[in-house]
Amino acid sequence: MPWLAPCSHNEQGLSEWGHIMSLVQRVRETVRVDGPVAWARTMVADPDVVYLDTETTGLGSTDQIIDIAVIDGQDRVLLDTLVRPTCPIPAASSAIHGLYVHHLAGAPTWADVYHALLPVLDGRRVVIYNAGYDSRMLDQCCRMARVPLPRCRWECAMRAYAEYAGQRDRHGNHYRWHKLDRAAASFGLAPGGHRALSDARACRQIVRGMAHMT
Repeated sequence: MPWLAPCSHNEQGLSEWGHIMSLVQRVRETVRVDGPVAWARTMVADPDVVYLDTETTGLGSTDQIIDIAVIDGQDRVLLDTLVRPTCPIPAASSAIHGLYVHHLAGAPTWADVYHALLPVLDGRRVVIYNAGYDSRMLDQCCRMARVPLPRCRWECAMRAYAEYAGQRDRHGNHYRWHKLDRAAASFGLAPGGHRALSDARACRQIVRGMAHMT
């Protein structure tokens, strides 16, 4: 048996402290992951949850929705329609989602779409990948059409995934945001493709992935 030098009390204390800190870190990691996992499982278990996505003319305060889709937790399509805007579509936006003016010529206006959208969203939890953006665009379109925003609870899958992935920004203060396609790829899923229906479906699959149900 090889000779082992005895540990000093100081060395032993440092070893025990390192072990304790390792356990603390593991607990912290478990708590970090359990938060979005619990959230995702709540979304999956709720039969009234729906998943929504939009494509828009741009990112500004006067831009409008031109493609919107809503699916339920069973992947059933509740709404999938193009929307004819009252503003131009910049070429840079069309290059992303592939929608041009001629695609929307015969599409309904937001006022028409609103009547179909209202019963789909009203009183429900609505899960969106980047809820802050899409809910703002919904609000803008409703304001322009002078109709009230549907009463629902916005749930952000992008925020939950950022915590789930656990990657900090360069300052270490916040979790890093991830694009929809990157989040989908982490679960072995195909990218959404920048159309409302396919992106809503990708969002649903990401939530199921975080719930460990893919």
